[in-house]
Amino acid sequence: MIDSHAHLDDEAFDEDREEVINNLKSDGIDLIVNNSSDLPSSKNSVELASKYENIYAAIGVHPHEAETYNDEVRSELIELSKNEKVVAIGEIGLDYYYDNSPREIQREVFKKQIELASKLGKNIVIHSRDASQETFDILKEAHEKYDFTALIHCYSQSVEMLEEYLKMGDYIALGGAVTFKNAKTPKEVAEVVPLDKLLLETDCPYMTPVPHRGKRNEPKYVKLVADYIADLRKIDVEELVKHTDENTKRFFGI
Repeated sequence: MIDSHAHLDDEAFDEDREEVINNLKSDGIDLIVNNSSDLPSSKNSVELASKYENIYAAIGVHPHEAETYNDEVRSELIELSKNEKVVAIGEIGLDYYYDNSPREIQREVFKKQIELASKLGKNIVIHSRDASQETFDILKEAHEKYDFTALIHCYSQSVEMLEEYLKMGDYIALGGAVTFKNAKTPKEVAEVVPLDKLLLETDCPYMTPVPHRGKRNEPKYVKLVADYIADLRKIDVEELVKHTDENTKRFFGI
């Protein structure tokens, strides 16, 4: 089983990171894609991916840190992308919930990183919170200009918008939120998303699925997400995971 979106470089793992990683195989986790939020975490992700065979890296600047993006950061990301374990640019996008960076800067940096990804021949991992329409509009325009595929991480938009993303050839990922009691939309999406467009994730150490909500999330809990979605769809979890693992490898070129 693959966790398509983790943050093992997060300080929440500082005390036992190596133990968590060394236990992945026994926990039934074959591969992890570690996503980044700024230049330092991009470097940390690449360092982890270089050290461990079963970890890959996505590099980039999260909308929270959009104000840190400049030509120097872009140049360093280009250098980091030369590592064969770097499989995507992410996570990038828009976050209008926290507004940690001015929205205009978020939009500008989002567009610049899409262009960068296209130049590097990488797909992109999208963070979108309280900015669903603008995220979609930027991606739709970018699809007309550049060659890339997007993965909408922690998908929380409507089923109708899902259909529009699918028309553009994009993928979605679902994580612990789908198990939350009041998460109506993620459940609806989980029931209808085509099996060849779905990836599973934890977003650890965040978004811990039920029954561990409130505790630190870990890659091994992606199995709880898989079990929950398989139950919703009334299919065997083995069938679901077969598809989601194939999708993850296809999307990231692993």
